[in-house]
Amino acid sequence: MKKRLGLIINPIAGIGGRVGLKGSDGIEIQKQALALGARPQAGERSIQSLELLVPLKSELELITYPGEMGATAAQACGFQPHVMGSIRPGETTAQDTIEAAQALAQSGVDLILFAGGDGTARDIYQAIGDRVPVLGIPAGVKIHSAAFATNPRSAGELAGLFMRGTASRLREAEVMDIDEGAVRAGFVSAQLVGYLKIPYRRSLVQSTKVGSSPGDAETLYAIASDVLENLRDDCLYIIGPGTTTRAILSELGLAKTLLGVDVVCNGQLIAADPGESQILDLIHDRAAKIILAPIGGQGYLFGRGNQQLSPQVIRQLGRDEEHIKKNLVVVSTPGKINALKGQPFLVDSGDREVDELLAGYVQVVTGYHERIVYKAAC
Repeated sequence: MKKRLGLIINPIAGIGGRVGLKGSDGIEIQKQALALGARPQAGERSIQSLELLVPLKSELELITYPGEMGATAAQACGFQPHVMGSIRPGETTAQDTIEAAQALAQSGVDLILFAGGDGTARDIYQAIGDRVPVLGIPAGVKIHSAAFATNPRSAGELAGLFMRGTASRLREAEVMDIDEGAVRAGFVSAQLVGYLKIPYRRSLVQSTKVGSSPGDAETLYAIASDVLENLRDDCLYIIGPGTTTRAILSELGLAKTLLGVDVVCNGQLIAADPGESQILDLIHDRAAKIILAPIGGQGYLFGRGNQQLSPQVIRQLGRDEEHIKKNLVVVSTPGKINALKGQPFLVDSGDREVDELLAGYVQVVTGYHERIVYKAAC
C-alpha cells in the first residue's frame, strides 16, 4: 500500500523579504511587495524539496491543492498528484491554507509537507493541531518556529526518510509567531502559538529562535569596539539585523533598524532598511562588506530575516569564495555560539551555489581582539 504525502504551498510566503517588508501577512503588504518588484519564492523552494522525493514516486501518493498551492510544483517534478479543493489563482489567503490542511488530514495522509513561514505554521496548527505529522519547507521571512527543516533540501530528505519508515521518531515542535505590524512600528512581540508534531533528525530540522542574554552588554561593547577599529574609509558596510550588530551602530551614534538591514560609510548612515534592489544599486562598483550575526538558537547567517542580503548581493562581495568570505564579517557573543552545542552556522540564501561558497569555516569576532573559527554548513 502506497504512503500518502500531503503538500501545501503558501504561494505568497516570504514575498516581502527581499524588499525589506519583514513578512508577507496581509493583502496590503503583499500588494506593496509586488509593487516593489518582489517575486514569489515558495514554489521554487518546494520544488527543491520535491526533487529529493522523486526516487520515491512509485511508492507515494501525493495529495495536494490546485495550481500554486501544490499541483504545479508537484507536476514540475514529475508527480501525478491527486488534487483536492479549489482556489482563486493569485488570490490565496490563510483560509485556503487552513482548508487545505483540514482536507488533507481528513484524507488520511501520513505526513503534510508545507511551504511557508511562521504565519503558515500558525495556520496549519489552527487547522489540525498535532493530529497529523507535518514538516515545514522554510519559505517565509520570519521563521522563529521549530517546525521547519533547516533548508528545502533537508525537508525533502527528512520527508523521504519518514515516508520510508527510517525516520519514525516524532517530536513536538514549537510554533512561534510575531506581530508584523508591531515590528513595523518598532516593537518585537513574539508568542508561542502551540505545538506541531514533526519527524525529527537533529541535523535536518531547525531550532526555535532565542533572544540574546541581557548579561551580554559588556561583550557586545567589546565586539563593537573591535569592528569599529577595523572599519575602512570609503567602504560600504551592510549591517545585518540583531542586537549584536545594533551595538556597532550604537557606538557610532546611529539608530539600528529593528529586524532590518542598514548601510553605513565613513561613520554615516547611507541607507536605513533598504531592500535588495537598493542595496545592489548602492554597492555597484563600490568596496563593500557585510557585517552580520548568527540567529540565536538557530545559527543562521543568511536566509532568515535578512533576505535583503540575497544571492545577488552576496556575489557582489567578491569574484570567488576567498574574496566573498574576506568581505564577510561575522560577529557573535561566545554564549550564542556555545548555545549551538557544536551545530554549525547555517546558510540558506535560496541559491545552492552561493550557499556552497559560504560553507566551510568562517572567522568570528567574539570580543575585542578576540576571534574564533567556526564551521558554516548549507
